[in-house]
Amino acid sequence: MARKLPPLNALRAFEAAARHLSFTKAAQELHVTQAAISHQVKALEERLSVQMFRRMNRALLLTDEGQAYLPAVREAFDIIDAATARLLERDRAGTLVVSCMPSFAAAWLVRRLGRFRAKHPELDVRIDPTVALVDFMREDVDIAVRYGRGDWSGAVSERFMTEDIVPMCSPDLLAGTHPLREPTDLRHHTLLHDDGHADWRRWLLAMEVEGIDASRGLTFTDSSLVVQAAVQGQGVALGRTAMATDELASGRLVRPFDYVLPVEYAYYIVYPEAYGERLKVAAFRDWLKEEAVREGGTL
Repeated sequence: MARKLPPLNALRAFEAAARHLSFTKAAQELHVTQAAISHQVKALEERLSVQMFRRMNRALLLTDEGQAYLPAVREAFDIIDAATARLLERDRAGTLVVSCMPSFAAAWLVRRLGRFRAKHPELDVRIDPTVALVDFMREDVDIAVRYGRGDWSGAVSERFMTEDIVPMCSPDLLAGTHPLREPTDLRHHTLLHDDGHADWRRWLLAMEVEGIDASRGLTFTDSSLVVQAAVQGQGVALGRTAMATDELASGRLVRPFDYVLPVEYAYYIVYPEAYGERLKVAAFRDWLKEEAVREGGTL
């Protein structure tokens, strides 16, 4: 059954004018003109066929009908106000659910979450590490971080960080028994492969290095494991710099050669368009961009 409700603006004008017993003060509160308040109240009275105010020379008084109507209108606005406050508070606080690749979570995100929590202590964070694309309509996920071309349909994709693919190894390996001075020196070392993300064959071909079997060595399906193997001196990794930001900055890993493989993929913040104005989603999105700028990884 359809509700027979007066226009909301007319009710707001009536409630404010009744509370202040003044069209002028009601207009100031609602940021409209006095004439607009008078017009809205008159429209309400005509809609209900009831006079709400007695307009005196220097005063505005409620009629009996107005006095009877005011408590219900005020209570309705109080209920809406309280519900809105609860909704906004839930959006500002509560739990933020982030879907991202396990390698990105382990090697990059988790190490920086302390800074996000310090900036937004009102938010709890739950990390959902998965390589599967999230279905925002079916899953309890607020925002995702993905690696690719940014062509995920049905969602907003904002590129926020790029990376290089370069050889990297431990300092001890660099200056060890078989120092790494030229790309041809790789023949004396184990090659560490990041399966699906970095191709030693392409890198060696670009450097015009021959006589090295680019398929040999250790292969990992998780980028963070490639980085850890390189830190432990198990070989030379063709690694993703975003996965080794801290290790390269601290000197636990070094880059023996400068050539960088071109990368067609980047890191994207992904979320449904309808989620973009959620306060907790916006907070995390902006923080990710700030962290990328901190490390010089934005485009």
